[in-house]
Amino acid sequence: MHNATTFTHFNTAAQRRCPDASGNFTALLNDVATACKVIAHYVRCGALGWVLGSAGSENVQGEVQKKLDILSNEVMLRSLEWTGHITAMASEEMEDIYPVKDPHPRGGYLVLFDPLDGSSNIDVNVSVGTIFSVLRAPNGNAEVSLEDFLQAGATQVAAGYVLYGPATMLVLTTGDGVNGFTLDPGAGEYLLTHSDIRIPADTGEFAINASNQRFWEPPMQHYVDDLLAGRQGPRGRDFNMRWVGSMVAEVHRILTRGGLFTYPRDTKDPKKAGRLRLMYEANPMSFIIEQAGGASSTGRRRILDLQPEGLHQRVPVVLGSRNEVAMVESYYADSASAA
Repeated sequence: MHNATTFTHFNTAAQRRCPDASGNFTALLNDVATACKVIAHYVRCGALGWVLGSAGSENVQGEVQKKLDILSNEVMLRSLEWTGHITAMASEEMEDIYPVKDPHPRGGYLVLFDPLDGSSNIDVNVSVGTIFSVLRAPNGNAEVSLEDFLQAGATQVAAGYVLYGPATMLVLTTGDGVNGFTLDPGAGEYLLTHSDIRIPADTGEFAINASNQRFWEPPMQHYVDDLLAGRQGPRGRDFNMRWVGSMVAEVHRILTRGGLFTYPRDTKDPKKAGRLRLMYEANPMSFIIEQAGGASSTGRRRILDLQPEGLHQRVPVVLGSRNEVAMVESYYADSASAA
């Protein structure tokens, strides 16, 4: 792979195709990629680095934080705040936005991130990841407010994730397709290994947390029942079911071979409109999936069209192979028309 394209070269080449580009966006992407190398190191160390287990605290979501949740969040903050490319950040682990403060210079972008998605898997050595989203700061490098972050997902200028698995992989879209880069640990470089990733339109595989089945809305109940009925059911074919408990791992599998991932709305906690966070999980992953030829929906509407109402807003998520997402939407539409 000595002639492989590096992440830096790939983005620099894209920058040169834009005559008015300043280089700040390219530098920001490199900054994020470098931060994730640090997180990958800590994840790889595991028990050897004394970073496993609970931190004994809760995040703004009321979820128990792992030591690596807090450490990964700090790595992202410290790696990005001084660079001069952003005006502020927001994290799933923090209640409020994190503005860049003096003496650090400010730039024209906002970054949102889930520093360690799937952290419940850390102690059992199952794949986890970092998810990130980049928005333009509405007022350039001026001071920002919460409202500046509340942009629909369709306005994202970049989204990506880093999967910390048997190999560390960075998957990125800037609105011109999806590409995957594998970290060469010897060279310390991400190398382009998956060009122009495309998701098959049809699939025979789905991922859902079946333990919540009794709480799902009727359309999802009916949809999954029909899948489980297999060849003898209305779909006339057998489906395989998967569940990792890490959205990064689930989405990566879909990008690799197709499939459907869904975390639907349920009544287990009626106060929550969904389980996944719009700004840190649903929006960036939906952008990636759509750019790879897939689709993403709440079951009722396109996720990227949603107008955010809060920094930690939750939504139902159905994403993956385009035709199967459309099938799920048809169940919701039929349920609505029958009501």
